[in-house]
Amino acid sequence: MARAVALPRRWQPAIEFGLADWQGWLSRGASREIDQRRLFPWLAVCFGAGILLFFQAEGRPALWAPLSGLALFAGFAAAFRSRPAALAVCVGAAMVFAGFAAGALRSRAVEAPVLSRIVIAPMSGFIEAVEDRPAGKRLLLRLVDLKGTSEVDRPRRVRVTLRKGEGLVAGQFISAQARLLPPPQPAWPGGYDFGRDAYYRGVGAVGSILGPVKTLDPPAPPPWRLRLAAAVDEARNILTQRIAAAIEGPAGGVGAALVTGKRGLIPEATNDVLRAAGIYHIVSISGLHMVLAAGTFFWLARALLSLVPTLALMWPVKKMAAVTAMAGATGYCVFSGADVATIRSLIMTLVMFGAVLVDRPALSVRNLAIAAIVVLAREPEALLGPSFQMSFGAVAALAAFVPLLQWGRFEGRSNGRLETALRWLGRHAVGLVTTTLVASIATAPFAAYHFQTLNPYGLVGNALALPLVSLVVMPSAVLGVLTYPFGLDRPVWQMMGAAVSQVLDVSGWVGGFGGSSVVIPALGLGALALFSLALLVAAIFASALRWLAVVPALAGLALAAAPARPDIYVDRDGQGAAIRNAAGRLTFVGKTSAFVAEQWLRADGDGRDAADVNSAAASAKDGARCDPEGCVVESVDRRNIAFVQKASAFEEDCRRAEIIITRLKAPTLPCAALLVLDREALAVRGATTIRLGADSIEIRSVRKGDETVARTTAATRPPVPAARPARAVPEQDIPEDDRPEPDPSHDDFSSDGPG
Repeated sequence: MARAVALPRRWQPAIEFGLADWQGWLSRGASREIDQRRLFPWLAVCFGAGILLFFQAEGRPALWAPLSGLALFAGFAAAFRSRPAALAVCVGAAMVFAGFAAGALRSRAVEAPVLSRIVIAPMSGFIEAVEDRPAGKRLLLRLVDLKGTSEVDRPRRVRVTLRKGEGLVAGQFISAQARLLPPPQPAWPGGYDFGRDAYYRGVGAVGSILGPVKTLDPPAPPPWRLRLAAAVDEARNILTQRIAAAIEGPAGGVGAALVTGKRGLIPEATNDVLRAAGIYHIVSISGLHMVLAAGTFFWLARALLSLVPTLALMWPVKKMAAVTAMAGATGYCVFSGADVATIRSLIMTLVMFGAVLVDRPALSVRNLAIAAIVVLAREPEALLGPSFQMSFGAVAALAAFVPLLQWGRFEGRSNGRLETALRWLGRHAVGLVTTTLVASIATAPFAAYHFQTLNPYGLVGNALALPLVSLVVMPSAVLGVLTYPFGLDRPVWQMMGAAVSQVLDVSGWVGGFGGSSVVIPALGLGALALFSLALLVAAIFASALRWLAVVPALAGLALAAAPARPDIYVDRDGQGAAIRNAAGRLTFVGKTSAFVAEQWLRADGDGRDAADVNSAAASAKDGARCDPEGCVVESVDRRNIAFVQKASAFEEDCRRAEIIITRLKAPTLPCAALLVLDREALAVRGATTIRLGADSIEIRSVRKGDETVARTTAATRPPVPAARPARAVPEQDIPEDDRPEPDPSHDDFSSDGPG
């Protein structure tokens, strides 16, 4: 694949300037950038900067402000068009305002009610989508009625799970009793924001169906968009079951996911194996699948057209094949569910083949910038997710670094068929390994930031699995879809299943290596920004200015090597907490859900399993002193942190603890504690983390942002009484109805969610 693309110029040699000539070096580099028309890709960067500014804004920014700025600088650009430097500045500023305006427009376009409390009530609505899962089904409903909730407050869409659900198909109108919750906030500040993704997908609540489901006649005919979406979803489900039945086993679920985008039939153990081998990306329809599918259509169309001499000689066969590939890729996108990541990949694919139609290089930084602007104009929120960052980051890195490949060693005249075959194999083997290595390095910072996981053997896994996916699996998928209407598709699916089984075997082998999955502390925003800047500089600049990317890359490595890990994690409702003990490891207290505990451990770079640390026995082993009233943990800097379960513990803990955490409302009594995070404080802050410093504590929360509180010196604090002995576990004193439920929606937004 790397060989087939149009490559930019090779990197310039080493930096050619002395300290006294740095101005001349910069001037020569800037001149070449202008000559190579490399200023255009920076427009996409400016557009993205405007989107980032929008998401940093507080409240609801006015729409007229960015539109006015856009119009103003567009006018300045027209006035200064004869002055290149001023023109570039004005156009860049205009694009910043355009990005900000795109974010404001998108937020207004998707605005819909979001549930603000837990609701258990009858509901009714149309099924928009059905996903089969190993333990039931998951439904996306367009609500028509939710008892006890006004039309103004009723969510437009809800996502619910149920254990059975036989006979339910998209397009039906159903009624059922449901338990609905607001879409969950991040488990920690900086974590994956499920609520934000749900908002931009129009999902205002998540939950589960509690009883039987009734199929009813709809009060009114569904809109045509809903009928179309339901018809496509039902067709996808039918084909998913057909493929899974033909292949059987875990390979059947993976094979079906590659064709229809329905991943519910893949066992979780198989997902873990693919993640450990670093090739989980193959089951999420995105750039790789879109390129392979479009490439298959392109190759088939061009080969068939070339068989007709008149067409081959008189017609632009290559462009006709490109149009066929664009149509095939669009159909693949629609049939696979037109998910956010799939649509982004389609846009990028259409831009690339559109370049073929106008006789331009298919892969270029300019085309990449155009695709990025189109994607971000349609979905500004995509900039914050791992799918956009990793897909565009990988392509940008390939455009920048693939020219470093030394293809010449495999070129030249061959002396025979064997030598020709060896040269071909060598060229493509080096291309596969190098492009995989470049893409892996480019996406590693984004994987570290979003998933806190690295797969050191991903290069091996991809090098062994991708040839099977490229040469057998995806061509079989296209052929299977073409033969499906004739009922001749079963042998094709079985052939694809054999290749998928080999991919799973390779994944199991690579995932079995020691250290195949390494959990690392969450990368900070500063380090991520520096790595991103380094990638942009290396990919966009065409001159020796590319070497400037070394500066932010080294600075990012320095920040990543010394991550600023929180010392305390607090759940959004105070049901649980994790406190760094004197030994430097997290001690869990309270009743934290398994999913939230897993997110905290990953963010801390702790490879322990959540089930092994999130229990009363594990808390006592990790240094927590607990009784029925609560727990006390000695922090890493030897301060007492109290977790209160009963109101009777406040008086004692206020005397001896520096920080108090509780799901209760703290009484209005004098308290020597430096910080009290009770029900009211957490309602304002949401999920919270705390860093303990020598002179102050740094508080970071989802809703309130950053705060700093000066610490009281040890000499002025009250004396600490003897610790109360460990007694019965505090969890037994929490009423059963008050115990927190695991987040029912933590996998509902898996396209961009934690891996």
